[in-house]
Amino acid sequence: MSIRKGIVFFLSLVLVLILALTGCNASKQSSKVRLWEVTHSIFYAPQYVAIYEGYFEEEGIEIELYNGGGADKVMTAVLAGQADIGFMGPEASIYVYNEGKEDHAVVFAQLTQKDGSFLVGRNPEPDFKWENLKGTTIIGGRKGGVPAMALEYVLRNHGLVPNEDLEFLTNIQFDLMAGAFTGGTGDYVALFEPVGSTLELEGSGHVVASIGAAAGDLPYTAYAAKKSFIEKNEELIVRFTRAIYKGQQFVKENTPERIAEVIKPAFPDTDPELLAKVVKRYKDQDTWPDNPKMTKESFERLQDIMETAGELDQRAVYEDVITNKYADQVINE
Repeated sequence: MSIRKGIVFFLSLVLVLILALTGCNASKQSSKVRLWEVTHSIFYAPQYVAIYEGYFEEEGIEIELYNGGGADKVMTAVLAGQADIGFMGPEASIYVYNEGKEDHAVVFAQLTQKDGSFLVGRNPEPDFKWENLKGTTIIGGRKGGVPAMALEYVLRNHGLVPNEDLEFLTNIQFDLMAGAFTGGTGDYVALFEPVGSTLELEGSGHVVASIGAAAGDLPYTAYAAKKSFIEKNEELIVRFTRAIYKGQQFVKENTPERIAEVIKPAFPDTDPELLAKVVKRYKDQDTWPDNPKMTKESFERLQDIMETAGELDQRAVYEDVITNKYADQVINE
């Protein structure tokens, strides 16, 4: 082979490799996912593990993460096409389904199985009893949201009827609740971590009880997308679910300290010791399931709680709102 032909052959080979690599990169870029989360919390540790341990990257997915500041806002983004996948309470999907929308949101993976909020009061209460809340004012969360309904469920289980035995505020936006409390509104507020513990460190509040522990198992936070998006992107949904499953397994198998170390980039302003403390608090109350499936039994229990709160006129069909097709696939691999 002449030198000239050799050079031409070499350049051709380089061009082929460049085109191949470009094709790979284009494929990865096509898997960019706009993920809107209901709030930013240590409560969602398996998700951040999946991000920072590189599980999404392994699946060829680039996550664009947005804080929606409430399930209603996240669902609006999903329906409007601003979000590819919404991370929120399943109740949002139930509401949309009951509106009769054909292209409604379908839940395909569950991340948490307990309420992630804690009741914060103005004073330490080492001997706290739920019955002692009679006559007080509680900032409970957005009306119709699972945080408020789960807290109402706990109160009723202890003989307290919201807005009869105590004042139950549901008119304050989810991401403004802590500010309202520190500004002087209410005697108690339901907050996610690390906000609750941060108020405690600042001396402006004290965690007195775990709402999650009191409410019991509940399909609390899950991933949903429009039915049409799932149907057109099944392979992507499988890869996304696989990354979440890996995150759940990591959390199951590792210590709070190790988990805190991995998710630290998601909470750069949070003290590492506090981060590990909160992770341990969540892990000890069995917050995270081992896999992303949502059972029919837990879904119906959620609807029971919604009915008790007076927020559900018609029950949704489990098979229409929930799919375990992709969770089963990644679990059985």
